[in-house]
This record gives sequence, structure tokens and C-alpha cells, in this order.
Amino acid sequence: MSPVFDSSSLQPSLAKALPGERYELNGQAGRLSYYVASPGDNSPSNRQETRPLLLIHSINAAASAHEMLPLFEYYKAKRPVYAPDLPGYGFSDRSRRAYSPRLMTDALHDMVQQIHRDCGKTAVDALGLSLACEFLSRAAVEAAESFRALGLVSPTGFNRKKPLQAESGTDRGIRTVLRLLTLPRFGKGLFRLLVSPSSIRFFLQKTWGSKAIDEHLYDYACQTARQAGAEWAPFYFLSGFLFSADINAVYASLTKPVWMCHGVRGDFTDYRLKRYFENRTNWHVQVFETGAMPYFESRTEFMAAWDEFLEAQRE
Repeated sequence: MSPVFDSSSLQPSLAKALPGERYELNGQAGRLSYYVASPGDNSPSNRQETRPLLLIHSINAAASAHEMLPLFEYYKAKRPVYAPDLPGYGFSDRSRRAYSPRLMTDALHDMVQQIHRDCGKTAVDALGLSLACEFLSRAAVEAAESFRALGLVSPTGFNRKKPLQAESGTDRGIRTVLRLLTLPRFGKGLFRLLVSPSSIRFFLQKTWGSKAIDEHLYDYACQTARQAGAEWAPFYFLSGFLFSADINAVYASLTKPVWMCHGVRGDFTDYRLKRYFENRTNWHVQVFETGAMPYFESRTEFMAAWDEFLEAQRE
């Protein structure tokens, strides 16, 4: 398998998101781009020496694997680390198609299968950010044997008075909104506004709860949002089709150890439903004095807490 550094579907200006080798695979979720790094020479035999870690970025108008940079940099010297661009983002397939929790979850199953091909069938540790926590949790319910421990950073689905426990596999999509967004002139114009430099900075400041955002993340978000097909996954996100209507039932079905954390600043601080989970024996909930991406702001504290949790899971 050879590293892949370009894609005919993207403008050549898009740089790599992470400091690792970039590969592509074709699976049930289509063409998926992902980054790999590990201690030593990064060969498959070397990657079998320690348990792999899978890192999954969030979903928004300008998302990418670059959101995992601090974690990727830290762990690549310690263990094999994998980070995909989810479908519709980065170097992965950005074609016009239905983007759904099923598609995103299948992409994670594809990644785990690739990790097993590289590293053997060991259970992986995995960490997701925001809406990606829903996809990760669903994957861990469907293939529990593939995962050892889960990290849910600022997960969605906890900000309601009552849990979301609709029919299994249903989403919260609003079809009229999707039809409006996919009108050629309206949708394209709206997307250009959403991913203008000023808009991206505005939304990152809401994520941080501060004007002191990570400037490298801002620069990459501006770059990746200008690529061909960048609007399709965000349109499904904005119209609700990537949010699961049964997600609290999915969270409740998790049997693996779960480390959930969130910050106290910005727009992502409502986790009232965590009361249903924080006393479960397999859940550990932690709060950081940060925005929604604590590993950017409090790297040492975050890594120490996540490492401590993982150390407790050693067999």
C-alpha cells in the first residue's frame, strides 16, 4: 500500500491535514482518506507492537482530520494512531450523495477493518469529537469486540430535557430544509457565506468561547472548505440528517468503558442529560475549564486525564 498525496476530485491547494502518511481505501462508505503514524519506521510490523488509537473529527461546514492535530502529534510517538477524513470532508469522497449516520458509522467500520489488516485483530481505543461521538458510539454498539475504550469529547445528544430514544436507526432530518439548501443558487450562495473567513472565525470563536482560537486550525478550515464538493456533507448536517433520533438509546447500550468530557465555555456547554450516564459503572465524566475542544487549550491536562483513563483499562 502506497501513500496517496493527491486526488483528482480536489483542488491541488489542499495540504495534508496531519503529519503522517496519507492513504486511501475503498469500503462500504466509498473512498475514504486517512492518516497513519506510529513510533519508529511506521511499517505494519512495527504498528503491531502497541494498541492502535482511532481519532475522529467533528462535523461542521469546514471540518477535517486537522481537528485531531494535537492528539495525533502527541500519540504518534507512543502508539499507532489513525485519523480519517470522514465522508464529505478532506480528501475523502465529497460527491453529491446522501450523508447519514449510517454512512459515517460504516466509514468507521471501514477504518477499523483497515486497522485490523495493518495491526491484527486487536480491539482499538477510539476518541471522537462532537457529532462524531454519535457515529463512534453506534459503531461500538454494532461491533463491540472491535473496541476496547471510547473517548467522547463534547458529544452531541445531551442537551435536552428528555433523552432521544426514537425508532432505531432514525435521524432528525428535515427534508424541506435539505431541498432548500440544495437549490443551486440558494445553497451555493449560503455555503459561500458559511465558509467565508469571517464566518469560520466567528464559529470557531463560538466553539472556543473565546477569541483566542487556534489559528492553524482556522487556516486549514478556510482551505478545506474551498474544495470541490465541500458543500454536500454540510448540507445534510445543517438539515439535521446527520443527527440520530435514537442516540440516547445508543449511548445507553454502550458496554465498553467510556470517558466523556466537555468544556464550560462557548456554545457547547449544555450537557444536562449526562445525569443519566455519569453514575454508570462504565462511564467516567470529566469537565475542563475550556471551550469544546479542550485538547487544544489544556493539552497537558487533557492528555494526562485521557492517558489515566486508558491506563485503567489495561488487561
